[in-house]
Amino acid sequence: MEPDNGAVLAAALTRPVCVLGLGLIGGSLLRAAVDAGRDAWGASASETTIEKARADGYDVSDTVADAVRRAADADALIVVAVPLTSMDDVLAVVGKEAPDCRLTDVTSVKEPVRDAVERWAPGSRFVGGHPMTGTEFSGWDAGSLQLFHDKVWVVATDDDTDLEVWTDVVALALACGATVVPAASDEHDVAVARISHLPHLLAAVLAAVGADGGELALALAAGSFADGTRVAATRPELTAAMCEGNRAALLAALDDALGRLGAARGSLASTGGLLSTLTAGHDGRTTLDAARLDRREVRIDVSGTPAERLEAMRELGRSGGRIIGWTAEALEEAAPADD
Repeated sequence: MEPDNGAVLAAALTRPVCVLGLGLIGGSLLRAAVDAGRDAWGASASETTIEKARADGYDVSDTVADAVRRAADADALIVVAVPLTSMDDVLAVVGKEAPDCRLTDVTSVKEPVRDAVERWAPGSRFVGGHPMTGTEFSGWDAGSLQLFHDKVWVVATDDDTDLEVWTDVVALALACGATVVPAASDEHDVAVARISHLPHLLAAVLAAVGADGGELALALAAGSFADGTRVAATRPELTAAMCEGNRAALLAALDDALGRLGAARGSLASTGGLLSTLTAGHDGRTTLDAARLDRREVRIDVSGTPAERLEAMRELGRSGGRIIGWTAEALEEAAPADD
């Protein structure tokens, strides 16, 4: 029996949210979900974080297991917001306490998380997510209601995606102020290796090279150095978990970068010329700026067969498009009937 698409969207727009992990991303998500009118609660392994979140007026369970059991009772969307190194432990609790729950995550790699879900919570209805946002800071105190506003939130769109839960995740992202880019998990991991994980490595190298220049070099460091090294201030263990979790794709991106740097060094050493390298970089940045100005923004409905919808959404993401909301027809269909 085909689901009632209007009912699916109506439920997604108000579904309760359970956030496991209350650091920068998870803490911001709990704040944003509550601000959007959702029934939302969280959990953390840190007593200090629990105390701070409660002091700020947020509903935080005593344990992860308590939060997950509550989510099972409420048919809530569980959001795992812990580093990749803690993923197995949290998913083991989810698999035990809410084995068939609606589940997503906010981790920066998708295939390793999907594999972990299959190991620890194979009965869950999992759809991966990745908000493309953050700062160099961490912890509950670093969180912000505005963290997701006008940012991209990737929602995994694979052939076996559960479209009801996909709708839940998209609805949550939109409610938090983000726009949504649908993408296959493997394509996501290849893309973020180049535009997120590689920049973290390059920032670390650049910061170390600058620091080794001594006090004069650091005294002269200005905007380009500060901008290029900002993410190097992220806690190293968090960056390591992110990069190592996407090893294969990151190695390919790093080899590309090293090849280009090697060519630049060769040119500089032999002819003194760097124009080719700098021109390619300038062209790349120009392409990025043009894409930002010319991006395709769409509103979607919930009609069509699953295969048609999933392929259409993947093509939207591949072409640089973003979901900014629901069509008027979809919202009308989701609206409660008049008495």
